[in-house]
Amino acid sequence: MNDKSVLIIAEIGTSHGGSLDKAKRLADAAADAGADCIKFQWVYADEILHPNTGFVNLPGGKIRLYDRFKELEMPPEFFETMRDYVRSLGKSFMCSPFGIRSAEELFALKPDYIKIASPELNHFPMLKRLNELESALPEKKQIPLVLSSGVSQMSDIQKALEVLKPLKKISLLHCITSYPAPPEEYNLSLINLYTKEFGIDAGVSDHSSDPRIVPVLSVVSGGRLIEKHITLSRKTDGLDDPVALDPDLFAEMVQSVRRYETMLPETALAEAQKEFGSELCKTVIGNGIKELAPSEKANYGRTNRSIHFMHGMKKGDTIREKDIGVLRTEKELSVGISPEYFETVIGLKLARNIKAGEGLQWEHTEQGVPPL
Repeated sequence: MNDKSVLIIAEIGTSHGGSLDKAKRLADAAADAGADCIKFQWVYADEILHPNTGFVNLPGGKIRLYDRFKELEMPPEFFETMRDYVRSLGKSFMCSPFGIRSAEELFALKPDYIKIASPELNHFPMLKRLNELESALPEKKQIPLVLSSGVSQMSDIQKALEVLKPLKKISLLHCITSYPAPPEEYNLSLINLYTKEFGIDAGVSDHSSDPRIVPVLSVVSGGRLIEKHITLSRKTDGLDDPVALDPDLFAEMVQSVRRYETMLPETALAEAQKEFGSELCKTVIGNGIKELAPSEKANYGRTNRSIHFMHGMKKGDTIREKDIGVLRTEKELSVGISPEYFETVIGLKLARNIKAGEGLQWEHTEQGVPPL
């Protein structure tokens, strides 16, 4: 990314459905549409969810969400092939890990960027491991990290950045974890706040259905990165396909961003107001106060990570590392305490019987209270 050009990231995620041919067609479409960077997701179901987390309704019928993620697991060779293919198109390769295993395997491939998705912003064991891996490299060879901040409080962002403080190549994406996300809730002036507060580049991960409003106004608001899902069709069965842009709409977004990024800020704002309306622009740009957006409030604690029991346990048992996991709560399970206490709870004894998948709470332990 040069000093003037916004980095446009085409999020393929798992829309390939496990097909290498489809992954290449998606990459071709993203490159043709003008993306700078093409992104994938390195999924291992047991790094993300407990099998008992609940069900999801898909076009093919009702299925366990855990099983849906199992279907999306791919071997390291798939990502190595796609890394090389994306680079052959003259584009950068980005990928999201979802736990320590996928983070280590991804890091070994030396991607151009590593993306921390919003639900993993508080996956402290993974962040610490990435910090260890990055810190072992000379600064010039460190892999840039891009953190997404959906369904988070300001304190969550601060804690994540504190873990990664030794690293220099970090940027932050403002995000709303809602599918689709209402443009009116985006509060894009937070981009400028993050840049000033943390001294790093910031941008937006946009889950709204519109191809232009949020990306254009993010540029007006000082954004340096834009991430948007791409799909060959919104009617296919990828988890994110309904909120993704087809290639034509993605190209439309890119063209608008490229036009606006050449303008002075005052000119860009005036042009956006003329194009989208002054009131809508004012609403989407927002007040710059970091709060959970209305559409994502119910997800806080459930979409991001907490500590869960991997299997049933009995009163008096001692918690071992293999007994607990840092997982998303999602559908049916109870929420656990923050992953920042993962190492703290190891060795504590249980005060009652525990069900598999249950979120760990302090009252489940004989200690009963968090450490001071």
